[in-house]
Amino acid sequence: MSRPPTFPGFEVEKPGLTGQGWGVNLNDYLPVLVQVVIALAIAAGVIGASHFFGQKTKSNKLKDSAYECGLEAAGKSGARFSVKFYVVAMLFIVFDIEIVFLVPWTQVYREFLRAGIPILMPVLFFLAVLVVGLVYEYKRGGLDWEK
Repeated sequence: MSRPPTFPGFEVEKPGLTGQGWGVNLNDYLPVLVQVVIALAIAAGVIGASHFFGQKTKSNKLKDSAYECGLEAAGKSGARFSVKFYVVAMLFIVFDIEIVFLVPWTQVYREFLRAGIPILMPVLFFLAVLVVGLVYEYKRGGLDWEK
């Protein structure tokens, strides 16, 4: 397998922990930089085109009002949500992040065993902390939506 072409000035040598140098080739990161630049250019281009080609109308009360099937808008537009909604959202995020940590662990578990790295106990501790948090939320009524 051949390496991609190098560009002058993109090679950096850093000393390793054993005293031997290991090279970090910044050319490996060049495609990421190109992708970020292209993404920013596309975003700026879309926003610029929208501003340039978009409708240029003066604002008035009728055009700025919310449209609800031809009827006047009733009630407040900024309705308040119950705190319960935010608690459930935060619980979802916590358990979503749990999956983000557990799925890669399942993929590399055998490699850790072959390397002699004890990984099971830290993961079981992580799961135990999450189960304790879930039981706590359940006992406090955090998962009871009707309350």
